[in-house]
Amino acid sequence: MRNVLASGAGSLVAAIVGGVALAASAAGEPGVPVSTQMIVVSAPAADSPTGSLTTYERVGRHWRPVLGPTPADFGELGVGAAADDVFRTPVGTFPLGQAFGREPNPGTRMPYFQATELDWWDEDVDSPTYNTHVHAEEIDSEDAENLYDSGPIYDYAVVIEHNPERVPGRSAGIFLHVSDGDPTWGCVAIGRDQMRSVLQWLDPGAHPQIIIGVGVEGPPATA
Repeated sequence: MRNVLASGAGSLVAAIVGGVALAASAAGEPGVPVSTQMIVVSAPAADSPTGSLTTYERVGRHWRPVLGPTPADFGELGVGAAADDVFRTPVGTFPLGQAFGREPNPGTRMPYFQATELDWWDEDVDSPTYNTHVHAEEIDSEDAENLYDSGPIYDYAVVIEHNPERVPGRSAGIFLHVSDGDPTWGCVAIGRDQMRSVLQWLDPGAHPQIIIGVGVEGPPATA
C-alpha cells in the first residue's frame, strides 16, 4: 500500500490535534446533537500503531471516566488522514452508528445485528453500495469484507461513522472492534471483554461520539 505522509512531522501532529479540536467544537453548534457519551482514543505519536481508549459520560457540566484507559490498536501507519488501501486510522470526532457481531447481542442499546456468512461490508470505490453493510449470499463487488469469515475480531463491533457521505477514496469500513493483538487495517481495536463492555454501555439516546487523535487527554470542555 502507498504511504502518503506530510513533509513535516511537527505540522502533521499540529494538523491532527487541530482537526480533532475543530471537529469536537462542532458539537456545540445549533442543530448538532449534544453528546453525553464520549470515547477518547489517544495515540502517543502520529505514526504509533498503539495507544489507549477511555470512555466518558457527561454528568451536568463535567465528564467522568467510565472504562479505561485500556490498550488500543490502530492501523499499522498510525493515525492521520484516512484513505482507501492505506492502513491508517482516521483522526477527528465521529458519531458511532450500527453495532454488530458474530456473537448474539451482548445487551447493547445500539442498533445491532448478528453477523452471518451473508453479511458483508462493501469497500469497492466503484460500487453503488460502497461503505455500506450488504446482506446477501453474493455481492457484486471487487472489494468486500465478509463480517463473519473475518473471524473473532468481529465478535463485537460498532461502526465509526468517519465517512457517512460515502465519498470514494476517504476509506470504508472503519470500526471499533475486538483486537487480535496486531495492527489493524485502519480500525480501532481493544480487548474482547472491554469491547463487550463498551457495547453494553453505549446508548444511542446519548449521541455517542469517538475522538481519535494524538495526545488527546479527554473530552472537550463543556459550556
